[in-house]
Amino acid sequence: MRYNVAVTTPRSIRFDDAVLVRLRQHASAEAGGNVSALAHRLVDEGLRMAEYPGIIFKPGPSGRRAALAYGPDVWEVVKFLREIDERGPAALVAAADVFAVDVSRITSAVSYYGDYRDEIDEEIEAAEEASVRAERAWSVQQKLIA
Repeated sequence: MRYNVAVTTPRSIRFDDAVLVRLRQHASAEAGGNVSALAHRLVDEGLRMAEYPGIIFKPGPSGRRAALAYGPDVWEVVKFLREIDERGPAALVAAADVFAVDVSRITSAVSYYGDYRDEIDEEIEAAEEASVRAERAWSVQQKLIA
């Protein structure tokens, strides 16, 4: 997940001691160990989850990304919807069937995409590039062992 790191304004925020200890522990486990950056990410993700019930954030090789709780990543839903022939409600039903989730969850992913289009489009592009690299590597490997 990529965040806009434009101009930031320092803010004073108070945490009780137990929360601050946990925040520091989590920050030290992440690359850089930046407590402010971690707090920013957690607040941003928490606000997004409040705005889009059913959306969660999970880590992965490409970084943190939006996903449906107990379901696919949002970028996977969007990519699927772009690639199928159906449109409108039939597309949502098709996606729900493929991903084995309720149609309302597919609708949540589409709504999330509406507000975070650039972020999701970047994730789709990165996944497509990774797929091309993996296919090339497989092809080279097949030639070597043939």
